[in-house]
Amino acid sequence: MFAAEFEPAIKPDRRRSRRAPTSLDAKLGRDGLDRALCKVTNVSLHGAKLHTYSPMEKGATIWLTLPRLGQVMATIMWVDDFEAGCQFYDPLDDHAFARLVGANAEFE
Repeated sequence: MFAAEFEPAIKPDRRRSRRAPTSLDAKLGRDGLDRALCKVTNVSLHGAKLHTYSPMEKGATIWLTLPRLGQVMATIMWVDDFEAGCQFYDPLDDHAFARLVGANAEFE
């Protein structure tokens, strides 16, 4: 018989910044050739979660056109069917983030 003490593992949050839930219609383009609609379901200073209507490829570079902000360049970091997570090349500043989600945004 073995006896041991243990502590439950705490899963660290690997995100650099908190995410605000959203429901924003946006456009995405790849390689400057095609434009597609998508929905941004959450956003942070460093990236966003997208619901797309066409499959995405991990590692792809995209241009995401966000309402009230315009185009931001991003890399697709993960994909799952028609959902994808992207990381912005340049993080949003606090003012741009507030314009995008509103001053009273709640965070996840």
